[in-house]
Amino acid sequence: MLRLGLVGLLLLAPSASLHAQSGVRDLTGRAVTPIEPSAAATVLLFTAVECPISDRYAPAVRRLAERYGARGVRFWLVYPNEGELPDAVKAHADAFSYGLPVALDTARALADKAQATVTPEAAVFDRDGRLRYHGRIDDRYSDFGVDRPVPTTHDLDDALAAVLAGRTVARPEAKAVGCAIVRQRP
Repeated sequence: MLRLGLVGLLLLAPSASLHAQSGVRDLTGRAVTPIEPSAAATVLLFTAVECPISDRYAPAVRRLAERYGARGVRFWLVYPNEGELPDAVKAHADAFSYGLPVALDTARALADKAQATVTPEAAVFDRDGRLRYHGRIDDRYSDFGVDRPVPTTHDLDDALAAVLAGRTVARPEAKAVGCAIVRQRP
């Protein structure tokens, strides 16, 4: 009986931890779990209080959240940098009128799970918690200081359309250009 119980626990362990994100908090300090199986997909948008490239994407993020939110996609703004305090994060999210739930990820649990290295960077998880896309929102920026007035590809939009249609994401990774996510210092 004990053996059967241990086997059962081992079988359940991956699914039980599938959506757990250790150390992730909302602006009040309450633990949150952004990647939810109840959502058709979850988009984590990594941003920072002091990243001008992230700031320029606010209108595009709002449009995507509005369009796909109506289809059951859950969007979260994720602030992964150490030292970004809740008051500053709230002021930043309010200043750019994101209207999205906010997660403080200073231990970078979500950033690691999403393989995010810069802000802005997006990650799309399906309802099973599998990372289906990570990278840029679009190709507006091709390098630092090199941007287009209008993007020619819409990587995040394309990835979301594929996930919702049950298709394989044609390009599951696209290099994002932005401000480095500050990792814990040695």
